[in-house]
Amino acid sequence: MSDLLYEVKDRVATITLNRPDKLNAFTGPMIDAWVGALGEAQGDDNVHVVVVTGSGRAFCAGGDVGRMGEGAPSPLDHKNQLWEKIHRVPKTLETMDKPVIAMVNGVAVGAGMGMCLMCDVRVAATDARFSTGYVKVGLVPGDGDTFFLPRLVGPAKALELLWTADFIEAPEALRLGIVNRVVPAAELKEAAYGLARQIADGPQVPIRMIKRLVCVRTSTSCPRTCRSSARRPTTRRA
Repeated sequence: MSDLLYEVKDRVATITLNRPDKLNAFTGPMIDAWVGALGEAQGDDNVHVVVVTGSGRAFCAGGDVGRMGEGAPSPLDHKNQLWEKIHRVPKTLETMDKPVIAMVNGVAVGAGMGMCLMCDVRVAATDARFSTGYVKVGLVPGDGDTFFLPRLVGPAKALELLWTADFIEAPEALRLGIVNRVVPAAELKEAAYGLARQIADGPQVPIRMIKRLVCVRTSTSCPRTCRSSARRPTTRRA
């Protein structure tokens, strides 16, 4: 079975990360498929809204670093490869004017949380949990967290979450504005697809123009932020 599933029903495209045994940690081929699915959804007139979710008990546990490359690259090479692949997702999302909803069914950690934040809105189950994760393994976020998170919670709170990598429960994520809605796990699909269908049934030209207008409200682009995060910092001696 494919590690990433794509289907269209009732003008809603669903992208499902499908490695439940690995908490949907993504690989290089999954990124390729993800970017391809987003492009297919954008180009399909029968798709009005995209829903992104995970199978099993997780949304996404981030990148499966052990599967992102071949041979034995250095940790820095591994991370750079991870960044270069992941960046294709936010760059593709930034060009999309169709609404994208994250249906967060479980844990979202590291790049998995970043992928969640890249979506336009987020509907989460009550047992969903979030953590930026990176700092606990000595890494800098490279998938857009530093771009998206401050725009949701403000710079000060974003710094706290990025520096500590503390886990946030769904109700707290709702309070902070990280997610738009929190519902019991048994009602998650109904809530997420109910919102998706409501938007899909609306007037598409105004809906897409609204997204474009909201997304251009900041002068710094997501790709620029991603490029900055991929630069190796210069260490200065006192």
